[in-house]
Amino acid sequence: MFQKSKDIQGHAGAIYTCTFDGEYVYTGSADKFVTRWNIEDGVQDKFAIKFEKSVYALAINQNNLFAGLADGSLHIFDIQERKELKFFTQHKEAIFSITVNSSKAHVYVGDADGNLSVWDSNSFDLLIYIPLNAGKVRDISVDENGEHFAVACQDGTLRIFETSHFNEVSTIDAHKDGTTSVLFHGDQILSGGKDAMIRSWNLSDESKLMEIPAHNYAVYGIKKVGDSIVSISRDKTVKAWTNQLDFAKRLDFKEGGHRYSVNDMVVLNENEFVTVGDDKRIIIWSRL
Repeated sequence: MFQKSKDIQGHAGAIYTCTFDGEYVYTGSADKFVTRWNIEDGVQDKFAIKFEKSVYALAINQNNLFAGLADGSLHIFDIQERKELKFFTQHKEAIFSITVNSSKAHVYVGDADGNLSVWDSNSFDLLIYIPLNAGKVRDISVDENGEHFAVACQDGTLRIFETSHFNEVSTIDAHKDGTTSVLFHGDQILSGGKDAMIRSWNLSDESKLMEIPAHNYAVYGIKKVGDSIVSISRDKTVKAWTNQLDFAKRLDFKEGGHRYSVNDMVVLNENEFVTVGDDKRIIIWSRL
């Protein structure tokens, strides 16, 4: 199972988001910086961007870094040239989620007011803007072939869209107090909620297959790491599960984990992932 391999510190505020370009981990923080870290030695790279507001969401597509801020602004940077390419103010409220669909050349952006935008990742054109009226959009997941994406909404729903015309094809009432995370998982879809539950849903008929009391507070992320499922939570813990959602290991402060809320995670490979949190720490976890 997993254990901590590196503990990196350098931000002056809580870390809300992280992403990975295949070589470096990028983090966004309440200190208004996006910084870059070498995962081999944990050293901060010279690449750094200072914004006017806190950075809530990051995503990488090829050489471009997408950053969503607390004021709703969306910034796009060329990470090789180290220059800003585009700056958009389409969203007026904080951006909480950015997800790339590389097979369709799409970027999906969700904000605190329940608005969803879809951008062309090559031209940066706005393809569609959808007011969901569903509260905060905290997480967006794309299925394996890029034909669908799912949106976790504060109103408790899990909304699934097709990626050709952006029609909503399914709506699941997943978590009464708010859906906070989502992951396509084979012919199922997993959801995490403010109710601390993880639920598994059948994609064909929207029936609930399983539910587990996974955490003590909101589930802020669910990712597949090799043959494991990993979840993170506001309850300060990281938990590893089997593919069938059987409990495997709890990674808490006693295991070298986070002292406060775990806000985001990114998968490095089949055996490693990174978590970031309110304690200003970047932790790399490796499979034993």
